[in-house]
Amino acid sequence: MNIEILVNAAPRETRAALLENGALQELFIERASRRGLVSNLYKGRVSRVLPGMQAAFLEIGLARTAFLHVADILGPPPDPGNDAHEQREAPGETDIRTLVREGDELLVQVVKDPLGTKGARLSTHVSLPSRYLVFMPRGARVGVSSRIESETERNRLRELVATLAEQGVANGGTKGGYIVRTAAMGAPLEALHADMLFLQRLWAHVRERSLQTGAGNLVHEDLPLSTRVLRDELRTEVRRVLVDSPEEYARMMEFTRSFMPDYADRIELYQASRPIFDLHGIEDEINRALEARVPLKSGGHIVIQQTEAMTTVDVNTGGYVGHRNLEETIFRTNLEAAVTIARQLRVRNLGGIIVLDFIDMQDADHRQALLDALQAALAEDRAQTHIASVSPLGLVEMTRKRTRESLEHLLCSACPACQGRGFLRTPETVSHEIFRELMRQSRQFNSDELVVLAHQDVVSWLQEEESTVLAELETQVGRPIRLQAEPLYGIDQYDVVLA
Repeated sequence: MNIEILVNAAPRETRAALLENGALQELFIERASRRGLVSNLYKGRVSRVLPGMQAAFLEIGLARTAFLHVADILGPPPDPGNDAHEQREAPGETDIRTLVREGDELLVQVVKDPLGTKGARLSTHVSLPSRYLVFMPRGARVGVSSRIESETERNRLRELVATLAEQGVANGGTKGGYIVRTAAMGAPLEALHADMLFLQRLWAHVRERSLQTGAGNLVHEDLPLSTRVLRDELRTEVRRVLVDSPEEYARMMEFTRSFMPDYADRIELYQASRPIFDLHGIEDEINRALEARVPLKSGGHIVIQQTEAMTTVDVNTGGYVGHRNLEETIFRTNLEAAVTIARQLRVRNLGGIIVLDFIDMQDADHRQALLDALQAALAEDRAQTHIASVSPLGLVEMTRKRTRESLEHLLCSACPACQGRGFLRTPETVSHEIFRELMRQSRQFNSDELVVLAHQDVVSWLQEEESTVLAELETQVGRPIRLQAEPLYGIDQYDVVLA
């Protein structure tokens, strides 16, 4: 597999693209005005405790208070098979009032960025990642990423890290748990030991800073995007990393030489005149990722609709008619759609509840093959996914862990005309609303004239299609009605003024 990472650094924005065989798989964007908060550590002060929700709200210095659930205070150690953040489940019937009170100060870590109107999600279970390991000061065991499939390698890494951890504690280090990351596959003892020493020093620094920092302030910030993508994504399969900024190139080279010297020769400075994101059509791919409709090579297409509650995906054959029979045509379209959906979820960073409406298939073997294909396509996704069985209505329900805002929410804002609904009332509908308002105003107030202020399309509709109704209405209300087009009004915005 040919994997490349392209980094585009601008004065106020850094973007990184992960490509597999020339196709965009993941996009990371970080802006100076709104840097991601996941993995940052804060000194928080409890502002409210809500027993009914078994949660607390903390002030950590952001615009909105952050959310801390009881499960994120007492949750179990992380799943060793999860290469990301630790999983959390509510521990029985513990009352949050026995754990925190208003005014308490806690060291907390952001596990989910603020999304929409929701504040950040917090945890007291600190996890500090490095190149090969994740250190959890409150953990007690060694886990290995499930992406390392070789049982021999998994046992080797687990034994090495466990031995190093025991030696570290014997030499005065901090007890804790570790997760061995995917990048550690094949790593020698010396590299793992260096990572462990780095994490121990980092945790000592964090503890010291937390004692000196006042509530509502940042204690430790995660790496900037350009170096974070090296820590998290640079591995054996990555052929090269191209960066178009000499300053970022120098910073990335320094980081690579310090923490992963074997990969230093893969970092390259891009100096061509053509913009780096024009390579492989990444800019066009980003623009397409903001559209609802995604074409399939066969001629079919999928439609992705993101809502507040969930994301829905509809699969259609479109112009694809196949060559054998209808069932085979539907099956092949669904298989192609499954691969495309898995990729679009990563590119668009869609999370939460996702409902997939594949084309109905009669063959049970085809339905199972489709689920297997979808599972295989999602295997490379770093975000945790779970696929449920096909529902009685033929829908595939799944979830994808969401820690940061989707591409659409990051790059776009709601339309000021429709307020994000995606549709507007027609001129005919607005005209009938105006008629009702004219009747209401004429009954309540006396005036010499009624003036209707509206969008030009509505005024034209009233003049051309509803002129007879207007004449009848003037007779009914006993006063003239004058129409006035307002260029700044939206199509469903109007006013009736007494004159």
